[in-house]
Amino acid sequence: MIDIKLIREQKDQVEQSAKDKRVVLDVGHLLEIDAKFQELNTLVQKIREERNVFTDTIKGKPTEEQMTQGRELKEKLEKQEAILNALDQERKDWLYKIPNMPKSDVKVGRDDTENDVIRKVGEIKKFSFIPKDHLELGERLDIIDVERAAKVSGSRFAYLKNDGALLEFALVQFALETLIKEGFIPVVPPVLIKKEVMRGLGYMENGGDEDMFQLSNDGLVLVGTAEHALVSMHKDEVFQKKDLPKRYVGFSSAFRREAGSYGKDTRGIIRVHQFDKVEMVTFVSAEDDDVEHEYLLSLEEKLFQALGIPYQVIKMCTGDLGFPIARKYDIEAWMPAQNTYREVTSASTATDFQARRLGIRYVDENDRKFVHILNGTAFAIGRTIVAILENYQEEDGSIVVPEVLRKYIGKDIIKPQ
Repeated sequence: MIDIKLIREQKDQVEQSAKDKRVVLDVGHLLEIDAKFQELNTLVQKIREERNVFTDTIKGKPTEEQMTQGRELKEKLEKQEAILNALDQERKDWLYKIPNMPKSDVKVGRDDTENDVIRKVGEIKKFSFIPKDHLELGERLDIIDVERAAKVSGSRFAYLKNDGALLEFALVQFALETLIKEGFIPVVPPVLIKKEVMRGLGYMENGGDEDMFQLSNDGLVLVGTAEHALVSMHKDEVFQKKDLPKRYVGFSSAFRREAGSYGKDTRGIIRVHQFDKVEMVTFVSAEDDDVEHEYLLSLEEKLFQALGIPYQVIKMCTGDLGFPIARKYDIEAWMPAQNTYREVTSASTATDFQARRLGIRYVDENDRKFVHILNGTAFAIGRTIVAILENYQEEDGSIVVPEVLRKYIGKDIIKPQ
């Protein structure tokens, strides 16, 4: 959440920042609740002090009058505390409705049509034949099976088989080896987290919960990325500044409803309900936020450059930022069959927004501050496999394995069965 002091001092700016993210809200109403809370909190403190003074004045066995006065003070305090707690919850609920403020260098824009291309990297291959799409290639190679997955699980699921499965674990191993050398701690996190924890991350507001698979009987939510479990791992904890940055790389399955998707997105394994990801999460001090963000982006680019896949880097405008995100970059890989670039990774900073909601701090010269939390995708496995199949295809339908992955798969070419 945003610091209430900042909201009090910069009401108009907070309101405009939310509007720039396409979130319309009445910050003035929140401040009215906050004023009532502060006034009542002062009153409650006075009643507590009055009760303490009264208790200290009683010597020996209290008189009937003193007992009556004590009961009245207790009842008065309990009544006002109940009202105060209700106001505090209402204030917190309103604070949770305010999205993170975009960083000052983020362009104000309506939606993804106003995002900026920062750079293009790699040469797009010119084929002497019409390139096939990943699903046609995958089915012929017997490495992707959506028909049997539909029979078992419904639409938007897939089996990865044979060299498809090996290709996934090759990507995972390559990412882990690369990032462990950079000092990242490898983690296999839970894929189910508490609903209140997901809300603390800031992904359930503004309709975000509609894209989640929820187990209502258990109060649990399936993660949409390993980030969700990695960030919340340090809920209500305090780092020492000397231990920052703290960097993790997690591998897990992820689950999204993908409501509203249509067209080519629904074909194959580009936009499915279940997919695997290798995700980076870092905890840093406030002054290191911008440098860390560029660092995560550089790692993502390093991985895709190693694969030899052309890509472009996109900087998101305000209207395309997620609720808790202050700045975000996407890498979009070239997809020959679609003749366009498609998102394969993102790198985001949530500044101290998630840390405030989850109570994650660090000690800096005896002063406790909220950490800044960043995340970045190493590989969204399915989409990366799509990019490999389409960019490395041969006319006969075989796939040349990217050189950096060959030692894990044990072959140079994936051939039709």
